[in-house]
Amino acid sequence: MPTRSSTINDPSRISHTGILLRTAIASRIVLLTLTVIWRSIISPYDTSASINPSCLSSTTTTAAANATVLFPRIADAIENGVVWDSVYFVRIAQCGYEYEQTYAFLPLLPFCISLLSRTVLQPLVPLVGHRAVLALSGYILSNISFFFAALFLYRLSVIILKDPEASLRASILFCFNPASIFYSSIYSESLYALLSIGGLYFLMSGANNLAALWFAFSGCARSNGVLNAGYIGFQTMHQAYDALFLQKNPFLVFRVLISGILRCLFIFVPFVAFQAYGYFNLCDGHHLEKLRPWCKAKIPLLYNFIQSHYWGVGFLKYFQLKQLPNFLLASPILSIALCSIIHYVKLHPKVFFSLGFQVDPKTTSFLETQTSTVNREDQALRRRKHSKQEVGLTSLSTDNVSVDKLERFSIIIIPFVLHLGFMVATAFFVMHVQVSTRFLSSSPPIYWFASYVLASHKGWGYLIWSYCAVYILIGSLLFSNFYPFT
Repeated sequence: MPTRSSTINDPSRISHTGILLRTAIASRIVLLTLTVIWRSIISPYDTSASINPSCLSSTTTTAAANATVLFPRIADAIENGVVWDSVYFVRIAQCGYEYEQTYAFLPLLPFCISLLSRTVLQPLVPLVGHRAVLALSGYILSNISFFFAALFLYRLSVIILKDPEASLRASILFCFNPASIFYSSIYSESLYALLSIGGLYFLMSGANNLAALWFAFSGCARSNGVLNAGYIGFQTMHQAYDALFLQKNPFLVFRVLISGILRCLFIFVPFVAFQAYGYFNLCDGHHLEKLRPWCKAKIPLLYNFIQSHYWGVGFLKYFQLKQLPNFLLASPILSIALCSIIHYVKLHPKVFFSLGFQVDPKTTSFLETQTSTVNREDQALRRRKHSKQEVGLTSLSTDNVSVDKLERFSIIIIPFVLHLGFMVATAFFVMHVQVSTRFLSSSPPIYWFASYVLASHKGWGYLIWSYCAVYILIGSLLFSNFYPFT
């Protein structure tokens, strides 16, 4: 049986990794160049980016912020890029959570920014100032996270698709995704993508505890990270089903359910703990008449209140005629997401609508599909060296592959499709719909489907690349100059 090391050291894998790294670096250089060009020829809509009021409670931070720097022009150039949500992340890293609305931004990215600025980049503070070093830390973290997210997407894709070429196409598309500007800015998109995609890779590789740990951290980067518990839940249901109906082992069923429930709870812990932190800071110990409305709720969930009260997020609240341009702005990514869901459901509707639960004991189970994936991956890679006739799973149809192979792929793709479907519905009906472009940008099935389209429908493939190019151009222009984008 092939070893994991033989899979990782496969020449085609190494070659693709090099191509992917060069592509990722090139995509960031393109974005940086575009940002510099747009900033130099267009005046920002809002010139208040460099304004940095003193922290409310920290005297040491205030002193550092007011200190004279040796290179003020460089400091200004760095700080001028701190726009939109980047202002919140840098401010939290510098001063902590000062206001109620800042609790909408989860703590992992600000914590990492603060840690990096106080350690590796600390010597730069006298040169460009504390806030510029914080901003520089954010840029470094986002771009490094992006590189590793792209690598993990490739590795995950090889496991799921069993086609290195299709996996490489999907990963290259991720490098030039339409929300690219956010992956090189001080936003949580890159860090969340790294943690969620990395967690999926570990889950599909059989490292369940490590996957739960990465998913938990993803929930500390973005609130939707808690949805990754659904992958653990889906796996647990299938393992319990296999233990009960195939192995006839009630004790194993109990053990599987307990371990799965504990992993899911562990994923929720960071987000719940942060909500408790907000409650004790803003509600506990205050007089009843001074309490904010959410403090008096039966379940005092700060995050939901902030999204609704400060940003007007809620079910159908965005369905207004004046928001039509924003729906149009989000329509390409929503269309691609819906097409990918339909595509994968149509591959084997019976398996999908049964959630992969099969009464026939001869049918391959989800547990067998997952645990044997990595071993079959190496054999498939070796076969492709000698034959180009094998068809990648991104183009599966009942005409060119066996029913067993089709069912196996359909079962393993189910949780990805369900997760994407829930996020699409949330983005369309609940959120500010224009945020869909970056909200859905870390979902692997979108890139797997787009990779299939590039290979099989050149006309639509050109349209996808054009969409990415246009949004990169528009995004770098609008976002860098403090104009609304997504």
